[in-house]
Amino acid sequence: MLTPEAAWQLIAAEIEPLPSRDTPRMAAAGRVLAAPLAATVDQPPADVSAMDGYAVHGEVAAGAPVPVRGMVAAGRPPALELSAGEAAKIMTGAVVPKGGDRVIPVEESDGGDEVVRFRTVTEKGAHIRLGGEVIRAGGPLLERGALLTPGAISALASHGYASVPTIRQPAVAVMTTGDEVIPPEEQPAPGQLRDSNTSFLVAAGHSLDLAFRSLGIARDDTDVLRARIREGLESDVLLLCGGVSMGDYDFVEDVLAELGCEQLFDKVAIQPGKPLVAARHPGGWVFGLPGNPASVMVTFWLFVRPLLRRLQGLPGCGFWEGALEAELTALLPESKGRDRFLPAEVAFRGGKVYATPRPPHGSHDVVAYGHGTALVRVHRDAVEPTPAGERCEVLPLGNWG
Repeated sequence: MLTPEAAWQLIAAEIEPLPSRDTPRMAAAGRVLAAPLAATVDQPPADVSAMDGYAVHGEVAAGAPVPVRGMVAAGRPPALELSAGEAAKIMTGAVVPKGGDRVIPVEESDGGDEVVRFRTVTEKGAHIRLGGEVIRAGGPLLERGALLTPGAISALASHGYASVPTIRQPAVAVMTTGDEVIPPEEQPAPGQLRDSNTSFLVAAGHSLDLAFRSLGIARDDTDVLRARIREGLESDVLLLCGGVSMGDYDFVEDVLAELGCEQLFDKVAIQPGKPLVAARHPGGWVFGLPGNPASVMVTFWLFVRPLLRRLQGLPGCGFWEGALEAELTALLPESKGRDRFLPAEVAFRGGKVYATPRPPHGSHDVVAYGHGTALVRVHRDAVEPTPAGERCEVLPLGNWG
């Protein structure tokens, strides 16, 4: 049986970022740039003042009277030129007038309008932002593969980019299978259970800024499954819940093979989540997630989430990447021969990360995993429980705020 690291490598070897599309600047935050962009203007466009104060030509002695020739406001070209020993009032961002070689902050002066006296001597070039010191027109603004953070969006705006090429987001479809599964709004009869997996996956998609499309619940019938899976294969990624174990009504793998899906693996040595199917087809990816809620959550966080991020061109995304070291505040159970991934609640105190495991009753325990803000890993060679105070590894499941 594959280790989780080996299973991820089989997935990673097949991943290619999706094609690019033109995206409006204000909708591009969080996307990945698909082509390099160049600066369209010099920044700053000219020598400008970094302070409210006085532009001065040459050094002046502290306390000496200096005539003020006028004022230079931001957004207006200066209509004056300074000679030695002269000053002009200037606002932050205003173009330094010809002859000005330094700016003295207003708080270092008496604030005079016609004659000003300065309390300090300022060196040449002080408080002046030189034209083009940030970037020159035509220079590299953002590299291909750059994550478009809010700061990057600001840079795009400052260079007039209304839209940019980004790697498009994957289309993801979700389907739950099983004759015993009913919608959450219905009252279950004996032997039935509410579908919690679709709600989890759609919410997990929102956490990644992706809108997953629900295909509803499919009965354990090969004809029904064939039609519904064929519809789901039109998406870049299809997530199926249930029907991938060893039961008489687990038809998903046969239907996937019939529809031309090439299986990468169908078992991983983890708990929960062992009967995990990963497959490729010409149009994208399929994951057959186990039916139990905890198994769906763990396999999504460990394998599906990094795949979705890689499809968008995001770097540094893989199995267990982003895990942090934490200190246990309670006993962490042993491994039972496989890597275990248990829910944990995380806290921050004194600059340290603390993790409190919530050992579940089993892979059906949606409540324990519902309280988890991280997964804590029990390595397969951990044959004894790990006591409180020892170190552990935790993977964030969202924004820790």
